[in-house]
Amino acid sequence: MRNPLADKVVEIKPSGIRKFFDIVSEMEDAISLGVGEPDFDTPWHIRDEGIYSLEKGRTFYTSNAGLKELKEEICHYIKRKQGVAYDPAHEVLVTVGGSEAIDIGLRAMLNPGDEVLIPQPSYVSYEPCAVLAGGVPVIIELKGENEFRLTAQELEDAITDKTKVLILPFPNNPTGAIMERKDLEAIAEVIRKHDIFVISDEIYAELTYKEKHVSIVEIEGMQERTILINGFSKAYAMTGWRLGYACGPRQIVEQMLKIHQFAIMCAPTTSQYAAVEALRNGDDDVQEMRMAYNQRRRYLMNAFKEMNLECFEPFGAFYVFPCIKEFGMTSDEFASRFLSEEKVAVVPGTAFGDCGEGYLRISYAYSLENLKIAIGKLAAFVERLRAAKGSQN
Repeated sequence: MRNPLADKVVEIKPSGIRKFFDIVSEMEDAISLGVGEPDFDTPWHIRDEGIYSLEKGRTFYTSNAGLKELKEEICHYIKRKQGVAYDPAHEVLVTVGGSEAIDIGLRAMLNPGDEVLIPQPSYVSYEPCAVLAGGVPVIIELKGENEFRLTAQELEDAITDKTKVLILPFPNNPTGAIMERKDLEAIAEVIRKHDIFVISDEIYAELTYKEKHVSIVEIEGMQERTILINGFSKAYAMTGWRLGYACGPRQIVEQMLKIHQFAIMCAPTTSQYAAVEALRNGDDDVQEMRMAYNQRRRYLMNAFKEMNLECFEPFGAFYVFPCIKEFGMTSDEFASRFLSEEKVAVVPGTAFGDCGEGYLRISYAYSLENLKIAIGKLAAFVERLRAAKGSQN
């Protein structure tokens, strides 16, 4: 029989996150710190608006680009947060999660052979989406000594005459790293110099703990060459509602809309009505969740300090990225043994790129009670490994 499969799809590796998630789902009494999903329920007033929209029979298609009132609220939100104006009629597209926006953004911008710069460690979808769009992923390895920030020199060194797009994944999953204004200004200079474009994934923009999030679209000359991607999953605990958005130059957004029209039609109607309520009245909910995450973040950093486990302090998202190189195991081996011996799941750093070797991603989108139990098990596991290593010396 003729091969029915596309080679480029077959060659893509499955998500390294899901491997451990699937094991945990079948393991009794296991604790998972592996999935980046808020443990909060969607705030009631947001759910209520979704229910109300159903009760009113609002079960029709919206326009392909999204509800007019939602696009207007997105523009109000960005103006309020970043001080940047977008035209809701032509520069905003409502998508099925931020993931769809990444996919169609790359498909709209890339010609075969165009290079896409992807700083890693980073979210698992960027590299396969670039490949599926016909692009050539070029990995920039971020370094722990730089707090996993992208430097201007690292960017400069990676650019060739085939470079078209830089993916900017900050606040970062899995490291929790952020880019401050001075960092963005430095890389913006390189971006303008080489006339390349940016897809800025800012899904964790509301979850920063050092200073207010700064978007690259705030930097001079960057709005016109950037697709800003955000959504409702992380900040408003709306993962299952599957709703995100992209804002950018009209000429790019119109082509993204074309793909969205044929592949998706429109984002879920009920979710869009709920999102209007989230943007209008959800600031207090976000602040409450951010404070809880920050408490958990501080607890983890203190716990790592007590067990003498190296980990730079992250100031964004809800992940920590401790270093386990001292134990002489791969990240996968460490995570597998930890799961087997202590029934706690974490994600190997290599799930987010080869340069994640020697690290683990631990999510603190879990209750403080569960974190304390899991970290107690990690401390015991680390102590055993150190004792065994000491006895061999």
